Amino acid sequence: MRFFLKFMLFFVFAVPLALTGVVFLAIDDHPKINRAAEITPDNIGRAKRILDKNDPRNLKPGAVRTISVSETDLDLAANYIAQQYAGGSAHVALSGDVIHMSASVSLPRNPVARFMNTEAVLSPSSPLPRFERLRVGSVPLPAWLADWLLDRFLITYLGEEAYNSARNAIRQVRIHDGSIAVTYQWQSNLPDHFRAVLLPPDERERLRVYQARLTGVTRSLKSPNVSLIDLIHPLFETAQQRSQKGDPVAENRAAIFVLTFYVNDKNLAAVIPSAKDWPHPMQYQATLNGRHDFSQHFIVSAALAANAGTPLSDAVGLYKEIEDSRSGSGFSFNDIAADRAGTRFGEWATQSAASARSLQKRLGTGVNERDLMPPTEDLPEFMAEAEFKRRFGGIDAPPYKHMMAEIERRIAALTLYR
Repeated sequence: MRFFLKFMLFFVFAVPLALTGVVFLAIDDHPKINRAAEITPDNIGRAKRILDKNDPRNLKPGAVRTISVSETDLDLAANYIAQQYAGGSAHVALSGDVIHMSASVSLPRNPVARFMNTEAVLSPSSPLPRFERLRVGSVPLPAWLADWLLDRFLITYLGEEAYNSARNAIRQVRIHDGSIAVTYQWQSNLPDHFRAVLLPPDERERLRVYQARLTGVTRSLKSPNVSLIDLIHPLFETAQQRSQKGDPVAENRAAIFVLTFYVNDKNLAAVIPSAKDWPHPMQYQATLNGRHDFSQHFIVSAALAANAGTPLSDAVGLYKEIEDSRSGSGFSFNDIAADRAGTRFGEWATQSAASARSLQKRLGTGVNERDLMPPTEDLPEFMAEAEFKRRFGGIDAPPYKHMMAEIERRIAALTLYR
């Protein structure tokens, strides 16, 4: 009996103390990795080529493809994801036949420490790489435990059905010539599985509400053209009403999402199969400052900023203008202005609950489209690549930076942001 009591006292006091000690060793006051997330038009171009090669619309069930990603792009993607979703930084390196990963992520406010630093070595395996080593702070974890934790995390995040489908699709993971190559067999049920992960039921229902409101608005219109602000007003009015008992950031993001598909004449059923049974808005050409392309630039950039962050939205817009200067309509600073104005809008709409509510309130006071978009009539546009380089010297040259600074000044002067 005495032994049993001693054992119980040990279990009650010693085990919690030991766990507390492990927690102290696993967290730190300073990040070991602290890098800015930089995305350039070249990065976007490489990603687009990979996506074009593996476009599921061009794949038949059972088709086998290999995605090869360089160490540079893998490192860039990991760091960007760490910054956007964990408030931290990451670094990835390929060495021989192993993957070296290190990351620093911010912790919720607490009285102990601000960061968790991790270091890992993984070896390629099918269907998933497996840990050789994992260290969290000063605490080493056994490889088998790290593998188990990774499996549990993916099952929890993706859902068991989607996780198993992804595992079954992956045929091989290997490292060669400074790149990691993933060979997979396309399965027709993969898109539906991942749509369910990306858009859970509550989010789909939220989007349905905004699609219904947009349908009502467009069916009452009389003109074939409509100002983007006349669509933003009612949807953000709905967002403000629903935010009284809900998440204002999620409501704003959903409103922007629905508007993005509508302005670009895309059907929501492409990403939400059940949307084919939702109310369908009448299709009109939305304009901003009298131009349809401005409304497209604005809302796409707003959606990117609301869902993925400013560096990505900036790079996507610039990539498009560079491509246009080579083979399209030409490089246009007024398109860039629409991109940057949309990015600013998307940031304010989703940066925090306070900023989300502030934008909802501001839009309810009678904002017009000149408060959304700066004047652009005097900005150079339709420049072929040779003319753009002659006049502005490229995207790193002082004349280009001066023009970008002028665009930022005009956006900062808009009534909406003062």
